[in-house]
Amino acid sequence: MIDLIILWIYKILLGILPVVLTGVLAYIAHAFWLHYVQANFISGIEWVLLEIVPPRDVLRSPRAMELFITNALYHSSQKSGLESYWIGAVWFWFSLEIVSIEGQVHFYIRVPSRVKSLIETQMYAQYPQAQVKEVEDYTLAVDEITADSKYNLWGCEFKFTKPDAYPLKTYIDYGLDKDPKEEYKVDPISPVVELFGSIGKGEQMWMQIVITPSKKKFHTKGTWFKSHDWVAESELQVRKALAEFTNLRPRPDGTMSKEIRAPAFMDEMIKGAARKFLKVGFDTGVRICYVAKREAFNMNNRRNMRLIFRQYAAPYSNELTRFNSTQSDAFATGETSVSSFFPATRATITRLSNRMLLEYREREFFHPPMRHKIRLPWPLSPYIFPNFFHHHIMIMNTEELATLWHFPGQILKVPTLERIESKEASPPTNLPT
Repeated sequence: MIDLIILWIYKILLGILPVVLTGVLAYIAHAFWLHYVQANFISGIEWVLLEIVPPRDVLRSPRAMELFITNALYHSSQKSGLESYWIGAVWFWFSLEIVSIEGQVHFYIRVPSRVKSLIETQMYAQYPQAQVKEVEDYTLAVDEITADSKYNLWGCEFKFTKPDAYPLKTYIDYGLDKDPKEEYKVDPISPVVELFGSIGKGEQMWMQIVITPSKKKFHTKGTWFKSHDWVAESELQVRKALAEFTNLRPRPDGTMSKEIRAPAFMDEMIKGAARKFLKVGFDTGVRICYVAKREAFNMNNRRNMRLIFRQYAAPYSNELTRFNSTQSDAFATGETSVSSFFPATRATITRLSNRMLLEYREREFFHPPMRHKIRLPWPLSPYIFPNFFHHHIMIMNTEELATLWHFPGQILKVPTLERIESKEASPPTNLPT
């Protein structure tokens, strides 16, 4: 009897196996095809780098930059199956950058050439006295990072310490939405610009915030295949945080009522989370690099760059922490430091630095090479794929992005930050033709 049962199970498995293998192979083939057509579509995008020279007097709060990001950079549309799976069409992404070349600070936006005119008009709508000009990509001036190259590079990426639902400390928390007088402004971007303006000859500091309208999905608990967006996930995170302080109380009519008594220290966290998902959200990747000629490379500047986002930290809510650093503890994970017992070799660090340069130059986060889809646990991953890191995509809303990337006010007297020194005026309408 047992032999018959075993034989019956064997025949069932033998019949199912071809179906399962066919499904697995079809899934793999689909993944490779989608990657191929998307890569082909992306290769046809023409990119331009726009430098934004801020006006001499920036009198508007970062709310103006928030409006620019919403109107100019949120390119979301429904794509047909033909566009998505045959043409390989993807949503555009953009890179907001602050760069220092030997202490000269610049603001850049990298955009597809198709939307260049839209970017210009929306920037002039918020900052009429600014100047927008197309420039060469500054990263092309840095050669490949090798053991014998003239440049050294250190870089890292950043991620949230808590779920995406919780925001950073923003310009509203600093009171900049109320447009205080210049002498009373406390602008969180000032330390970044000051640091970038302090470096010397042969040194460069780069910061990029790569964004695209959020498509991030979260698995819906209790289902097999359903998912929900970041707004619904944010609401679930808030409810989860309040669950411990939620009680059911009976009413006189026999029904139950909910009573929430959260401690006062949670008020700001809950308000911040609610304010975050009421605004437009972007999938976001953040990366920084310190590049310098070998004779000018300053370890102190490398350490200083790690701290450039500390002013945005709200421990009760969220903050940015660095990871994927191109240094000896490169493969130490956030949960355990066991891999730091086996530090990366100098050759590995050099290859990681060169990979960081290439990914920065490509503004790569959302459509990485196929190898990023193969996720192996430590210690397999660093040894099988030793020259790159897996990226982390987080969600920031327009308020957070405008806080991280906006023009400082006149109170910041950094001489190496280029500004438009004279105001431009339109000609009189009654001039003779």
